[in-house]
Amino acid sequence: MIDKLEGALGFYQDALNLRHERQKVLASNIANGDTPNYKARDIDFAQELSRVQQGTARQPVALSTTSPMHIGKPLADGSQTRELLYRVPAQPSLDGNTVDMDSERAQFTDNAVRYQTSLVMINSRIQGLKSAMQPE
Repeated sequence: MIDKLEGALGFYQDALNLRHERQKVLASNIANGDTPNYKARDIDFAQELSRVQQGTARQPVALSTTSPMHIGKPLADGSQTRELLYRVPAQPSLDGNTVDMDSERAQFTDNAVRYQTSLVMINSRIQGLKSAMQPE
């Protein structure tokens, strides 16, 4: 039974996790809008989602230590690393920054709306499963 629930909700969970990670990347771009030589980054959502669904997501990079006294740095949330791509600037700036604030804000808002839509869809899916499990 639990494996069927995982199958029914797994896609939505993966999509929400990717939307959350993309939101952090976009927020970082906006926060560094005035930082000289900062290069705007983004996640190719469709490619990463298909990679996660196929089970071929990139594994976290293993840190090698040269001394037993070194402490390894685990990922904060245990998530897998994503391939961050650089954005091609529409108009280059003199300080080398590639953040286009209008584009970043639009991407941020679009991602937030899609995140909210995913939450509504998963909630609807859960309500449908709950009603299917309850006796008449």
